[in-house]
Amino acid sequence: MLPGADLISAGLDDLRRGEATVEALLVSIGASRLRAAGLDVPEPLPEPELSLYELLRREHGDDAHGRYNALVRRLVSFQRAAECVS
Repeated sequence: MLPGADLISAGLDDLRRGEATVEALLVSIGASRLRAAGLDVPEPLPEPELSLYELLRREHGDDAHGRYNALVRRLVSFQRAAECVS
């Protein structure tokens, strides 16, 4: 199990259903690199960085910035690990 796999798996499922969740937006941000690592990534959502931040701001207010950065760090950790095993 790769670090952050729970987020990526949920995001892929949500993207396939066309849902704009935190996880789907995160996968959309990393779509090209995830594809390069061998994952079957559906069409990403438009403007995922802005949409993710706005969603987090609505849900968490002033904590949005820290949450956004933590999620992106988890995405990058997954990408790096996936690249090592692909």
